Amino acid sequence: MSSNEHDIRVLNHLIEVTIDSMLGYAEAAKEAQRAELKDLFGRRAEERQRIAARMQEQVRVLGGTPSDEGTLAATVHRVFVDLRAALSKGDEAVVKEVERGEDHIKSKYETLLKDDDLTPATRMVVQEAYQLVLQGHDQMRDLKHSMERTS
Repeated sequence: MSSNEHDIRVLNHLIEVTIDSMLGYAEAAKEAQRAELKDLFGRRAEERQRIAARMQEQVRVLGGTPSDEGTLAATVHRVFVDLRAALSKGDEAVVKEVERGEDHIKSKYETLLKDDDLTPATRMVVQEAYQLVLQGHDQMRDLKHSMERTS
């Protein structure tokens, strides 16, 4: 397999995971009760859309066809089911589910960043995306802990 093919495969996997995350945030934004959470989740959904678009651009540069939908994997479906169930339990439960989803996407990025076969250009794109994912993860983790302390 050429390095371009390998990079395209890795990028397409991350695009799918990032789209899953975007859809989760969009769902949370739609269903959150507090306006500030709706806004926060909406901004994160838009950010994840930009991250996916940047990786799709890199796939095109490499001569590939970028993924344009989520994974539809069973684990992702479970996350959405759990998120929907949490929605009926209030904002704290939603934040917990969102943070759980953030753990999942962060671990996917971390695993793929350990791939020594990525070309430097693709590694840079993934690293830039990872920094944004990490910020989102940390923000949701801190929000979850803050809500747990006040409840």
